Amino acid sequence: MRIAADGTWFYQKTPIGRPALVKLFASVLKREGDKYFLVTPVEKVGIVVEDAPFLAVEMKVEKGGLAFRTNVDDWVAAGPGHALRFDLDAATGGLKPYLHVRRGLWAKVTRALFYDLVELGEERALDGKAMFGVASGAEFFAMAEASALKEFA
Repeated sequence: MRIAADGTWFYQKTPIGRPALVKLFASVLKREGDKYFLVTPVEKVGIVVEDAPFLAVEMKVEKGGLAFRTNVDDWVAAGPGHALRFDLDAATGGLKPYLHVRRGLWAKVTRALFYDLVELGEERALDGKAMFGVASGAEFFAMAEASALKEFA
């Protein structure tokens, strides 16, 4: 089995078209180090994950912060225990945003939602540096140094 970078689940090179089946597999997905497994009481099967096992496809701005819906219909509130991280994409020089879902499993935030996050972003001082990021659940998640963004303005 394989989860493509666009969030599509495959079995023997064929996309799994039944959302209920994908949700079932997602519910037994585990990560051990850099490897992913589907774990049931009777077996443990390796699975290839090209980027992140989930996609964050919807976002709500709530009183306490930001909540995201994944492509398997889980709602996750960004904050303590559910960090947002922004990795540098070496190929493009841009940022790749991710949301921690559970037990080492992350959701890649879609491009449209990333633009929404940038719109909600603000500048804050962290360790003496001006950083640009987004706040949720009483935490601040830095995207990049504010000075780097001013080059693009």
